[in-house]
Amino acid sequence: MNLSKSRYTKGIQCPKMLWMESHMKEWFDESVLNQAILETGNQVGDLAMGYYGDFVEVPFTLTGKNQMVEDTQEFLRQALEGTGPVNIAEATFAYDGNLCMVDILRVEPDGVRIVEVKSSTHVNDIYYHDMAFQTWLLGKCGMNVKSVSLMHLNSQYVRSGDLDLQQLFVPEDCTEQVMVMVPQVEGTVAALKDCADGDAEPEQPIGCQCNNPYECGYKNWCWRDVPPQSVFELNRLRKQKAFDLYHDGVVTLKQLAEESGISLTERQQVQVDCAAQGLDAVIDRHAVADFLAGMEFPLYFLDFETFQPAVPPFDGVKPYQQIPTQYSLHVQREPHGELEHYEFLADAVGDPRRAVAEHLVEHIPGDGTTLAYNMSFEKGRIAELANAFPDLEEQLLAINQGMQDLIVPFSKGWYFLPVMGGSASIKKVLPALYPDDPELDYGQLEGVHNGSQAMAAFADLATMDPEQAARTREQLLRYCELDTLAMVKIWQRLVEVAAA
Repeated sequence: MNLSKSRYTKGIQCPKMLWMESHMKEWFDESVLNQAILETGNQVGDLAMGYYGDFVEVPFTLTGKNQMVEDTQEFLRQALEGTGPVNIAEATFAYDGNLCMVDILRVEPDGVRIVEVKSSTHVNDIYYHDMAFQTWLLGKCGMNVKSVSLMHLNSQYVRSGDLDLQQLFVPEDCTEQVMVMVPQVEGTVAALKDCADGDAEPEQPIGCQCNNPYECGYKNWCWRDVPPQSVFELNRLRKQKAFDLYHDGVVTLKQLAEESGISLTERQQVQVDCAAQGLDAVIDRHAVADFLAGMEFPLYFLDFETFQPAVPPFDGVKPYQQIPTQYSLHVQREPHGELEHYEFLADAVGDPRRAVAEHLVEHIPGDGTTLAYNMSFEKGRIAELANAFPDLEEQLLAINQGMQDLIVPFSKGWYFLPVMGGSASIKKVLPALYPDDPELDYGQLEGVHNGSQAMAAFADLATMDPEQAARTREQLLRYCELDTLAMVKIWQRLVEVAAA
């Protein structure tokens, strides 16, 4: 196997990934690939090319990497002669079958400076390995690397007018950290190639590397022997602790119940006892009843959808700020009254926040109790809207003041079913409470089945033809509606168990 910088960092995370890629690629789970994240990386990379002024970009070809290497050498010659830009984007180098494309190569008379561009807002440890590989490879190609920097987004930049690239990006000098790592790269490259090309599957036990720094696409294969109700499902157990237990032979929650000297939270103890005793459910009806008694009609079941652009598209917005684009609202005005539904989806062109805020205060006048599921998200968006629009601040903050969190009975362990797997997320709780109910099955929706898809769909609306846009808008509305209908059904089940 030949290595690129992306393959090299995969191998740093787990060498077995490269073996799987060579020998069992059919097991790769493509759901770990987020197309929106890839597109964000491309957008950020394209913008960053202009950070240092004039530049030339090496034309990309799928099959002609040799041509890209030759083009890079020509651009290097022009830069040194003063007939071309000194900034070369996607500068391509190859050595002994290894390849890297440098995001921005800054050419000087006595050497070059590497600038790696990432769409994150900080430096991650894996980035140092990425830059070390590039530095090593360029050194093998005879280049004198004078410095190595990581350019990332500035999380504190607030857009005001035209994009300011000097404020949007932060270049951090990583030369010292990277140069210390370079001498080890050659040996690591050889070891990764030996692993990838070996006949036998590497004996690599599962561990934190399965999800860190990225979720591995071959996890289904490596985790195929992990049984249901394993220690990995224990609520809020540190990942490393779960792996330590697993490798010590404590694999299931039932086995964990037989261990002494392991301190568990109240919620964890409920989960372990449930597994050990074979219980179908653990319900504290009094706690659930007390929780419900704290609500005041009318009840407003609220859910937002947002999009989160890396590059702020509107004034007053930071990189990766969650921008509300739509909401669904189910209203129960009295205990046995007719359920009402309201919804709003903003236009895809322009800043949607004002329209969302205005419709929201119209639909929730500030009385009763607003219910959200994991309410910190909804409260955060409402607080941001209140800050952006002072004339609506009082009404918006009144909604927050009367908000309660429907996740509480499940996160506290007052209502626990083993099939929730230790999670209190609505995507686990809903099918546990209402198994095989097609009305509540997200898989039955058309086009948009989860929040990530909703985010990507809204971001793409502006580029769609009218027919496709209308179809996508309807899909977004139905997805968001199901989120609040799910909350209503969960509340109804809580009412049932409290009254039993």
